[in-house]
Amino acid sequence: MSAQHEEQKPGRRIVHTRTKPFAPYDMEGPVQHDMSVIELSYDRGNKQGAYLIRMEPGAETIAHEHPFREEFMILEGELIESDGTVLKTGDFVMYEPGTVHNSRTEKGCLLLGIDWKRQG
Repeated sequence: MSAQHEEQKPGRRIVHTRTKPFAPYDMEGPVQHDMSVIELSYDRGNKQGAYLIRMEPGAETIAHEHPFREEFMILEGELIESDGTVLKTGDFVMYEPGTVHNSRTEKGCLLLGIDWKRQG
């Protein structure tokens, strides 16, 4: 971990998202070159945690099913869901486990996503 991008102390981790570089996006399998990701607390082993996704204009996710709840908030731009719903900056969305969807953007988008297993 680069000290300029992340800091750790016992019980705390800070990710400096303004300076941390985005990595190629491959959360649905193959690398999608018009998308990138910062895995904030996301654990690929259990497919849970938080992440930032940047989608360039014209990008589209591969249709996928989430094993857990997926929640995301649009931080910049807009996103168009597979049913045609247009999400804009500040919109927050929750998908229940087992939901299949894909998203696309015409203008570009930055979103904060969280995948997690709901207890109880």
